[in-house]
Amino acid sequence: MSIVGAFDVHRRQLTFEYLDTGTGELKRGRVVPADREHLRAWLARFAGQEDVHFALEGCTGWRYVAEELAEAGVIPHLAEPADTAALRGRKRHAKTDQTDARHLRVHLLAGDLPECWIPPEHVLEARAVVRLYKDLLDERGAWHQRIAATLFHQGAPLAGSVATAAGRTAAGQADLSAAGRQAVETGLRQVGRLSAELDPLRRQLDMLSRRQPGCRALRDTHYGIGAVTAVAIWAELGDVRRFGNSDDVVRHTGLDITVYSSDTKRSAGHLSRQGPELLRWALYEAAKLAARPAAPDHGYYTATRDRRSGGLATLSVARKLARRCYHTLRELGEEALQPAA
Repeated sequence: MSIVGAFDVHRRQLTFEYLDTGTGELKRGRVVPADREHLRAWLARFAGQEDVHFALEGCTGWRYVAEELAEAGVIPHLAEPADTAALRGRKRHAKTDQTDARHLRVHLLAGDLPECWIPPEHVLEARAVVRLYKDLLDERGAWHQRIAATLFHQGAPLAGSVATAAGRTAAGQADLSAAGRQAVETGLRQVGRLSAELDPLRRQLDMLSRRQPGCRALRDTHYGIGAVTAVAIWAELGDVRRFGNSDDVVRHTGLDITVYSSDTKRSAGHLSRQGPELLRWALYEAAKLAARPAAPDHGYYTATRDRRSGGLATLSVARKLARRCYHTLRELGEEALQPAA
């Protein structure tokens, strides 16, 4: 590598440090403000140069920086934030943007920077859409809970979930105080607004899951995986060929069990949750359908549920689904990541 550098990305500025390995010249500074236009102008200094490498952490804002680096002919390296922070060891010195940039640059030059996969644009776009869908879904669920809490607080009779049309009708007709009526009517309007936003997004994701080979394979092969969960699993898993085996995929999902054991002492295991939250949600939602008698994993689910609990049984099925999705996408090879037709 003739030039090795790094960016510490923030909303207001990009702090950089790069080393010319040929001359030994080291340069530091900032790109202000932190936007595409100013970054593109700054990167013009590397025009015509080859073997230029820059590292940055996979935090908010990495996408446009990586895209501009690639557009300028600079090779981007996306560092995994948690593993990169672990390389620092115990804190002994002040932490600044400049030391963060130097930390990335030093480990990139040493060849031990823990790197993440950089998805192609169409995968990033699919991620953005399905994450928007999940955010709106969570917001609608919060309003459902708020309406139900108001009804309960005012002693209204239980008439089903407000997630159903019958439940919303009953909520609108409940005998409430003036403030309670205002709260419920406001909540119902918000639920309607969010549903109007969610319906076209779901149709968009349904179309994508039918036209993209990887999504279509997941949806058609595995019971429980539908339009939204197929896109979520495909987009968050990405290129599964970067995983050595299905155990690595389970660890990537954050559904693996962490255990601390020393001599005769052993702590209770818990989920690591060290992966994409959306991926865990999609796998769990798909695994919940194993409770249906028609599901292929129904026997395994019921046996685990009777021995432990329904939640743990669902998590066990979710881990199985993660492994199966890995094998399905790996068998497709290059086709799994092709853009939708």
